[in-house]
Amino acid sequence: MNQDRRTQSLSDHYRRPDLADILREAIAKSGKTIRSYQDTAAFDEFHMRGREATRELARLADMSTGDKVLDLGCGLGGPARMLAAEFGCTVTGIDLMAEYIEAAEMLTDMVGLAHRVTFRQGDMQALPFADSRFDVVWSQHTLMNIADKPALFEQIHRVLTPKGKIALYEVVAGNVSPRHYPVQWATDPSMDHLIDGDTLRAQLAAAGFVPSIWQDTTAACRQWFEAIQSRMADRPKDAPPPLGLNLVIGPTTAEKAKNTVRNLKEDRIRVVYGVVEKSFKC
Repeated sequence: MNQDRRTQSLSDHYRRPDLADILREAIAKSGKTIRSYQDTAAFDEFHMRGREATRELARLADMSTGDKVLDLGCGLGGPARMLAAEFGCTVTGIDLMAEYIEAAEMLTDMVGLAHRVTFRQGDMQALPFADSRFDVVWSQHTLMNIADKPALFEQIHRVLTPKGKIALYEVVAGNVSPRHYPVQWATDPSMDHLIDGDTLRAQLAAAGFVPSIWQDTTAACRQWFEAIQSRMADRPKDAPPPLGLNLVIGPTTAEKAKNTVRNLKEDRIRVVYGVVEKSFKC
C-alpha cells in the first residue's frame, strides 16, 4: 500500500467528524465540570487500561521534570496532559487526525495545561522536528498501524537526544492467527501491522536502540476488559451512555471491545511495556 492510500485508509478508520463538538456536548449533558486533567480520564486515553497504564509506563521510564517528550499518535492528549501535570514534562503530541488535534487542544485549554502541552497534526513517519529535539518518544498502541516500522524507528532515532529513549506500551502479535476484526486499530487485516514481540525488539535493536525494560502485561489487560464488560452488563438498559471512549470510537465500540477481548484470551494478541535507550548504530 502506497503512502497516500495508507494515510487515507487510516483516516477513514479513525475519522470522527466534529469530535470536539461531540465531546463538548457530552460533557455538558453529563453535568461534569472539567477543571483538571483528571476530569477527562474516562475518555481521553485511547489504549487498554487507560491512565493506570500510562502512569505505570511513566514510572518504568523514569520520567522526570524537564523531560521534552514527543507523544506519537497522541489522540485526545490524555497521556500528554498527565505527563505534564504529574511528572513535569513538556510534551508535544502529533497525530494524523486533525479532529483529534482540535479536541486535544480544546481539552488542554480547559484544564489549563496549554503552556506545557502542544499538539501538531502530521504523519509520524515523516516527523517534522529537528534532530536531537526530544528526551523521550512516547508510544502507546501506535505501532500497530505502521507497516514500515524500521523507517519509523530511524525517524525516532533522529529526533532523540544522544541519551534519549522510547517509552512504549504496544500490542504485539500472539501465537495464534488470524485475529478477529474489527478492533480499535483496524477494520480488517489490511490495516493491521502487528508483529510479535521478538521481531519488534530485533527491529528496535537494528535501528540503534537497547532495551532496558521489557514486560508482558497481557493478563492485566485481559482482566481490565473483563471488568469493563461486567460493569456494562450491570448498567440499567435505560441509563444514558457513559462519558467514555464510546464518544471517540462511535457505534462500533462494543463490537471492537468484544473482539479485542477474544484476541487477548486466544493469544492472538499480547501487550507489552518497553523502555529502549538510544545507542550508536553500527
